Amino acid sequence: MSGAESIQNRALVIVPVLKGAGRDPNVRLEEARGLAQALELTVLDARPVSLRKAQAGTLLGKGLIEDLRNELRQKDAGLLFVDASLTPVQQRNLEKALEVKVIDRTGVILEIFGLRARTKEGRLQVELALLTYERSRLVRTWTHLERQRGGKGFLAGPGERQLETDRRLLGQRITRLRRALENVRRTRGLHRSARKRVPYPVIALVGYTNAGKSTLFNRLCETRMLAEDMLFATLDPAMRLITLGQGRETILSDTVGFISDLPTELIAAFRATLEEVLEADLIIHVRDIASPQSGAQREDVTKILEQLFSLQERSIPVLELWNKIDLVGKDERPILQAQANSITPKPVLASAETGQGLNQLNQQIEELLSKDAFTVEIVVPIGEGRITPWICRHGKLLDTRAEKNGQQILIVQLDAKNLGALEAAFPDVKLNPCHADEKVFHSRAKVFASTQ
Repeated sequence: MSGAESIQNRALVIVPVLKGAGRDPNVRLEEARGLAQALELTVLDARPVSLRKAQAGTLLGKGLIEDLRNELRQKDAGLLFVDASLTPVQQRNLEKALEVKVIDRTGVILEIFGLRARTKEGRLQVELALLTYERSRLVRTWTHLERQRGGKGFLAGPGERQLETDRRLLGQRITRLRRALENVRRTRGLHRSARKRVPYPVIALVGYTNAGKSTLFNRLCETRMLAEDMLFATLDPAMRLITLGQGRETILSDTVGFISDLPTELIAAFRATLEEVLEADLIIHVRDIASPQSGAQREDVTKILEQLFSLQERSIPVLELWNKIDLVGKDERPILQAQANSITPKPVLASAETGQGLNQLNQQIEELLSKDAFTVEIVVPIGEGRITPWICRHGKLLDTRAEKNGQQILIVQLDAKNLGALEAAFPDVKLNPCHADEKVFHSRAKVFASTQ
């Protein structure tokens, strides 16, 4: 690594704290340090800085800027990470005053996403977010060129012409990326339609970054996807077919982690990916219950989901998994359990790392997926042996009995979608509703089959 490169990687991290700030600045500081380390920066110092008020032109006051300039020179640092959202003017003015590169929270998160995206889709989404962010900051790129000289039309200076050219090129590239992502969105819609024809319930994992979603995904799917103690270890979505304790098969989807003040550019760009959450039959919200900011992180995740789509309007059940219970003191666990008992649906206290509580999670998933299911008596024709494994994959087998004539009777739970699929796959099977109005039962059971 060259000397210039090493200086650029040497960074100071500051967290501006305004009076009356709601969050613990030390927690925010640790998160900022984690973001810097995820970007592979060498953090020389990280600290909160108190502000009486935000300055319009620089965010920071003159005295603080002078202190930072001296410290940056003494420590031979080439970068200042300000853990806040800076306007293009504030960023430009700070770079001019400090004589080093300045990057804000949005820029750092976008850079991390750029490093981590692996799939073509992920790279498209990151590039769109990054170009949208950079478009308003283009003016900083051309400060070495002459600005407008005071004329009109073709009398504008070369800097203005270059700036306008770059804005036009950026606009064209952004338009192409949006079209490409619209194609991704349509393709995902086709994939979801295909999954509905093979009707497995879809379970989506959501949560704050580093809450343990990928570790849980690996545990449930028995896979070895990247799961590290690192912010944004997972960017590209993953889906796997898993089997629950009763034999029911479901599709589990892992999604990108959320974070407070997630850039709006990223929320918009990743909408195509996060629509998997919108189409899920169940959402598992993984929370790091050992974190002192667990409650605030829950609010951040809920806020972002509501920005994307209203879960209440979609009537998608949300089950909270209170993860990392193994890191919670034994004296605190009964208190957490009492809190969980007062919430519906009841959160599951678990550890994805050790496997503790995951049997209870499977039971909760089974109950929630069966909540709107019909209890049905199935008369199985003699010699039809395929139906019992099919039931176990798509629903819940409650009881079996054999008749004197050799026919088998199954008592099962199936939702309307799978009832229709059962009737389509096994037309000779006789279905009798056990605890449902017969008219409603048959009308709902036919809904899925009629769409095929």
